[in-house]
Amino acid sequence: MTYVPFVTTGQHRSANVIVMCDHAANTVPPSVANGDLGLPAADMNRHIAYDIGAAGVSRHLGELLDAPVVCSNFSRLVIDPNRGEDDPTLLMRLYDGSLIPANRHADEAELNRRLNLCYHPYHAELARLIGERDKPAIISVHSFTPQLNGRPPRPWHIGILSNDDRRLSDPLLESLQSHSDIVTGDNVPYTGYLEGDTMDKHALPQNLLHTLIEVRNDLIAEESGQIKWAERLAPLIKTAISKATA
Repeated sequence: MTYVPFVTTGQHRSANVIVMCDHAANTVPPSVANGDLGLPAADMNRHIAYDIGAAGVSRHLGELLDAPVVCSNFSRLVIDPNRGEDDPTLLMRLYDGSLIPANRHADEAELNRRLNLCYHPYHAELARLIGERDKPAIISVHSFTPQLNGRPPRPWHIGILSNDDRRLSDPLLESLQSHSDIVTGDNVPYTGYLEGDTMDKHALPQNLLHTLIEVRNDLIAEESGQIKWAERLAPLIKTAISKATA
């Protein structure tokens, strides 16, 4: 079977919205280090390899929003699609205490090979779907670990990441913060100001409404949690889009 670095579902759905998941999978393509980065299975199944639960939330959100969904089909440790091509963390050699053996001696030729195998086709698919619609709203779904090694616990259930264009993020934050049982953070646990990331590459140049949603991964590790949070988020996203386009 031919390897494909992305999975697109619902591409003919009618909403003028696109859901994307940059870190959907922990897949290592067969042609990269023979399909094995040299890490134990325990590491490949934790947050360093992919965003746990984010793909499921994305798929359910797509159904609820009637929107297409694009998920990556390669581990962020193979190459990170949410980084610029000149970002030093594009190909990680050490992440949250784990050395990645197959990446330790990866040279520029190997980096370029992975760009052409995974990174460029994934972004081309996003560009294709965006180009088929009339300035769609972009919803990017990620997840974060409750605690990094040696760091304090992260109290948030959800973080909304944005840059200077907060047209969609602000009404979404307002809706989330009105729910007392949801601990919501603004540009936490990461910042939305990341030059060369997916939003910088696709949304900002075209002035598209966009937001990046980070869900704490212990809440969505199982499908029941993925469905629950998609069902909570979908109406809030619809409301936020309506407010941003009013």
